[in-house]
Amino acid sequence: MDDETRYEAVSSRDARFDGEFFFAVVTTGIYCRPSCPAVTPKRVNVRFFPSAAAAQAAGFRACRRCRPDAVPGSAEWNVRADLVGRAMRFIGDGVVDREGVGGLAQRLGYSARQVQRQLTAELGAGPVALARARRAHTARVLLQTTTLPVTELAFAAGFASIRQFNDTMREIYAGTPSELRAAAGRGGAARRTARAGAEGGLPAGGIPLRLAYRGPYAAAEIFDFLQVRAVPGVEEIRGSRGGRTYRRTLRLAHGSGIAEIDEPAGPRGRRRPPAGLVCPAARGADGGWLECRLRLTDLRDLSTAVQRMRRLFDLDADPYAVAERLGADPLLGPLVAERPGLRSPGAADPEELAVRTVLGGPPERAAALVRAYGKPLDVADGHLTHLFPAPAELTGAEVEEPVRTLCGALADGTIALDAGADRNSAERALAALPGVGPRAAAYIRMRALGDPDVGTQTEPEPRTDPEPRRAPEAGMAGGWRPWGAYALHHLWNAGLLPAGEMPGTAAGLPAYAVAGRAD
Repeated sequence: MDDETRYEAVSSRDARFDGEFFFAVVTTGIYCRPSCPAVTPKRVNVRFFPSAAAAQAAGFRACRRCRPDAVPGSAEWNVRADLVGRAMRFIGDGVVDREGVGGLAQRLGYSARQVQRQLTAELGAGPVALARARRAHTARVLLQTTTLPVTELAFAAGFASIRQFNDTMREIYAGTPSELRAAAGRGGAARRTARAGAEGGLPAGGIPLRLAYRGPYAAAEIFDFLQVRAVPGVEEIRGSRGGRTYRRTLRLAHGSGIAEIDEPAGPRGRRRPPAGLVCPAARGADGGWLECRLRLTDLRDLSTAVQRMRRLFDLDADPYAVAERLGADPLLGPLVAERPGLRSPGAADPEELAVRTVLGGPPERAAALVRAYGKPLDVADGHLTHLFPAPAELTGAEVEEPVRTLCGALADGTIALDAGADRNSAERALAALPGVGPRAAAYIRMRALGDPDVGTQTEPEPRTDPEPRRAPEAGMAGGWRPWGAYALHHLWNAGLLPAGEMPGTAAGLPAYAVAGRAD
């Protein structure tokens, strides 16, 4: 996409490109998302940036009207497996805040200088600036949704000093922390928080957040998917279809947490076009958000918890790109039109997902593992009673195979399933473990590592079916790349691919792996 095309997107306020790029106005000194409702600036006054951090580094401050720091992330980072894509996933998971640039470089297997050079070349900002933008957004959310003292809030957001915190907020948001909080108060947010406030200045129901997504979002399908796989003690679904709340416990770097996500009430702009019609313009740019609440034992985990829930609900996906690619396929076109915005759910905890997949069986089997080895919550919250056990807690002789071998490899670092892990290496290592195999490894790659291209890496099996219909495997061999995971979910939802069958393999995963009786 060239700058003239970007300007056309800005002129039409096209929300499809929110998070894909940002634009800044030199006469006002602010930067915005493409869909900003303000008057479109003259082309001569507009500059474009690949990231919010790059705009900030160039001296522009965030628009208070469109809040460009709150847009969905770019789907490109989920697709890409190179250094930059992996680095962006690591930064989103908080690695720079916890381990510094050196820790990021070590995880990537490159020198810090190489990481800095490549990120700056592509994104206009290095890892420190990208992490700084992430911290600033976390701080703004806390300022506007809690009554925490500013000093405590600054350190919770990841800043090293109060001075650094104040300088950053002034530079990015053109206001002091107190001014930002006061502005939110005039809108009523702070008053609502104060009325619902609990001990320590936090809302009683948790920190309220809106997790943005782009385009149509098939919420009912993803809540269905998670409901039938919910492990008692760790997950639960409250309410009836159309108004459900997904709840789960989280094991995080500095403590634990409980996350709640509400199912949007009603279709929220989902329009069903005629069969075969997949043009994004025909559906409209109907993005939105999921209501989320987070209760954390340590607020330093806030941005990491948000990112993990975004991955679980696949909120950074680009449904327009998926529809454009898959909708042109004769087999998938009607399915894409039937379920616009169908997502490929990820995982809130990749290691947990791997254990549940390899363990197999119904959710009650994983629940027994949780009761035996999981850490109990200090106080049970509804049906949430435990954290899922960490791999190191599942390496004892009493743990059955192949779970014990898998957890040993995860615990000693032989296999890494963190946000920016090398997907090819991880899948090969998983497939080589006794009792795991290539099908479970591919499923773990799709969900735990968030790979949208799973199912297209292997050659299709030869068919003996004399019927002259087009087999799903033919598309998975390359025609659906890089959106093979979404193709699988469309086929599974439509019943055109048996539950658990991964194209390109002689047999599929056990039916529970996708039909809802495990992980």
